[in-house]
Amino acid sequence: MPNRLAHETSPYLLQHADNPVDWWPWSPEAFEEARRRQVPVLLSVGYSSCHWCHVMAHESFEDRATADEMNAHFVSVKVDREERPDVDAVYMEAVQAATGQGGWPMTVFLTPDAEPFYFGTYFPPAPRHGMPSFRQVLQGVHQAWDERRGEVDEVAGKIARDLAGRELSYGDDQVPGEQELSQALLGLTREYDPQRGGFGGAPKFPPSMVLEFLLRHHARTGAEGALQMAADTCERMARGGIYDQLGGGFARYSVDRDWIVPHFEKMLYDNALLCRVYAHLWRATGSELARRVALETADFMVRELRTSEGGFASALDADSDDGTGRHVEGAYYVWTPARLREVLGDEDAELAARYFGVTVEGTFEEGASVLQLPQREEVFDAGRIDGIRERLFAARSARPAPGRDDKVVAAWNGLAIAALAETGAYFGRPDLVEAAVAAGDLLVRLHLDDRARIARTSKDGRAGANAGVLEDYADVAEGFLALASVTGEGVWLEFAGLLLDHVLARFTDPGSGALYDTASDAERLIRRPQDPTDNAAPSGWTAAAGALLGYAAHTGSEPHRTAAERALGVVKALGPRVPRFIGWGLAVAEAALDGPREVAVVGPALDDPATAALHRTALLGSAPGAVVAAGTPESDEFPLLADRPLVQGGPAAYVCRNFTCDAPTTDAGRLRAALGG
Repeated sequence: MPNRLAHETSPYLLQHADNPVDWWPWSPEAFEEARRRQVPVLLSVGYSSCHWCHVMAHESFEDRATADEMNAHFVSVKVDREERPDVDAVYMEAVQAATGQGGWPMTVFLTPDAEPFYFGTYFPPAPRHGMPSFRQVLQGVHQAWDERRGEVDEVAGKIARDLAGRELSYGDDQVPGEQELSQALLGLTREYDPQRGGFGGAPKFPPSMVLEFLLRHHARTGAEGALQMAADTCERMARGGIYDQLGGGFARYSVDRDWIVPHFEKMLYDNALLCRVYAHLWRATGSELARRVALETADFMVRELRTSEGGFASALDADSDDGTGRHVEGAYYVWTPARLREVLGDEDAELAARYFGVTVEGTFEEGASVLQLPQREEVFDAGRIDGIRERLFAARSARPAPGRDDKVVAAWNGLAIAALAETGAYFGRPDLVEAAVAAGDLLVRLHLDDRARIARTSKDGRAGANAGVLEDYADVAEGFLALASVTGEGVWLEFAGLLLDHVLARFTDPGSGALYDTASDAERLIRRPQDPTDNAAPSGWTAAAGALLGYAAHTGSEPHRTAAERALGVVKALGPRVPRFIGWGLAVAEAALDGPREVAVVGPALDDPATAALHRTALLGSAPGAVVAAGTPESDEFPLLADRPLVQGGPAAYVCRNFTCDAPTTDAGRLRAALGG
C-alpha cells in the first residue's frame, strides 16, 4: 500500500511511495507527529539521479525488517534536495561540521523541534569498512533517545545554537578591483592541472563558473593565460569520457583526473552552464570544437530533457538496465570491441575502436570502455566517422534508457534558457531560441503567481508547493534578460524586473546588502541559509548580483546597481582566497569592472537584414556582461532605445559605458571592435 509520498510531485519522493517505510514529506504535521509520539525524526535527503540514494533505498528502505524498526521508533521524513535546497543546506552544514564531509543520501536524526543530534550519509545494510549497519544506527539512536534523553536534547540544542549563531565573513560593499581579480587569477593558476586541464585532483568536476570568469577576464584584459586555461580545459573535457561522444552533453563529473570515466548521471544545470561556456569560447576563439560541443549539448538538452509542457527536466540517471535485468551504472553508454562489431562489422569496428579509444581491457568495469577521443580527428576520414557515429547512436538508442527526473526546477530552467537563447543566436539556430522562449513561457504561465512569486518546481504541468529560493529568482531573471537581448521582446525585461524586485525586498539584508538563500517570509528553519560560494551551479547570491547588474545596465536603475555592487563585496573578500569556489562572483565582478557596456540597436524592423546583422554582431561582442536592446526607434519596450534615432534612415548601434556613449555606428565591423568581438 503506498505511503504519504504517493501524493507528492517529486520523482524522487514518488520512487519511495511504495516503500514499507511510513514516510512523511517535510511538513509541520510530521514534526507534530514526532512530538505526539515523543520519538525522534529520521530525516533522509537525496535526489532522483543519486546512485547511492538508490542503493540505500534498495538495501534498507525496501527491507521490511528495517522499515518496521523505522516505523516503530521514528517519524521518517523524506526530502528531495532539489525541491528543498534550503532544508538540504541547513542540515548538510551540520553534517559537514560534525563529520568533516557530506554527501547524499544524507541521514540526520532530529528532535521534534527539528534540532539535529546525530548525522551520517550512506549506511550499509551490514557493517562494512568501519561503518556500522543502518539497523545498528537505528538501534543506537533509539537507545540513546530512550535512556539518555536529557543528554540528546542538550547536544541538539548546542548544535542548533552553533548553527544559528554562525556569522558570514562578508567583507565590504565595494566591487572587486584589478588587484583582487588578478589575485584570483593567480590563485587559479596555482591550482590548475596543466597536463589534464581543470583544477585539483580526482574526482574532477566541470569548473563551469570559473571558466566563465577566465573568458571574461581575457576579454577585458587580453590575458592569454586565462584564455589558455579555459580553452585547454574545455578541450580536455570535450575529448574525454565525461562528454557523451555520441549524443552530446556532459556527465556530472569524472572519477579520475583525466576526464575519462564519468559518474554517468546527466544534470540540466551542468549542461546549461557548459553549453554557454563552449558558445562563449567559440565567440572568443572561433574554435570548431567549441562550436560543435555547444550545439551538440544544446541539441541534447532539447532532445532528451525537454518536457511535453516546454520546460526542461532535471536529470538523467546514471544507472539503467544492462539488458539482463541488472540495473548498472553506465550501462547505456559503454562499449566493448564485441559490441562494436555487432553494430558495425569488423572493419568499421576496428576503426571505431581506435577513434573512440575502445580497448579489450576497457577503461570502465567488466572490460567495457567509455567513449572518448584520444587521437586527433584530422587523421580519420570525417565522412566515415560521421556514419559510424550515427550507427552507434541508433544502436545505443535501442538500449534500455536511463530514468529521467521530469521535475522542472525554475533556477535550472533559467540557466537553460540563457544558454539556448545565446547559442541559437550565435549559430543561426532559431529552433533553439524558440525552445528557450517556450521554457520562458512555461515559467511565466505555471511557476509565477499573480505577485510574481516563483514556485521552485513543477511536474506534468502542475506547480509544486515549495517556494522559490534566491537562485530561482536570480537564474530565471538571468534567463529572461538573455531572452530580452536575443529576441528584442521587452516583456522579458519586464518579467526579470518583477523577479529582481523580490530579490531586493525579500532576500536582501537592508543593512549590509548581504543576501539570503530564502525569503524573509519563507518557512523558518533552525538557521536561515546563506552561502555566496558556488556549488554545482552559481550561488544564488552571486547569480542575483549578476542579474541585478544586467537589469541596472538595461534600465539605469540605481537601486539595482547599488544592490549588485554591495552583493559583490563578498567576492572582494573571498575571490583572492578561494577563487575556485566563487567563480560566478568573479565573472560578475569582471562585468562590473567593464561597465557593463550597454548596446542599443535600432532599425526599421528586427527582421531587416542590416538591422539583424548589427543585432547579431552586438550579441557576439565579448565585452563582459554587455547588455543588448534591439528594436525600432518608436519602441518603448527598452529604456536603452529611448532617443536613439536611425542614422541617415538606416539601422545603427549605440554603445555606452560608465555614463559615456560612443558615436552611433552603422558598420558591423566598427561595432565588433567596440565590443571586443
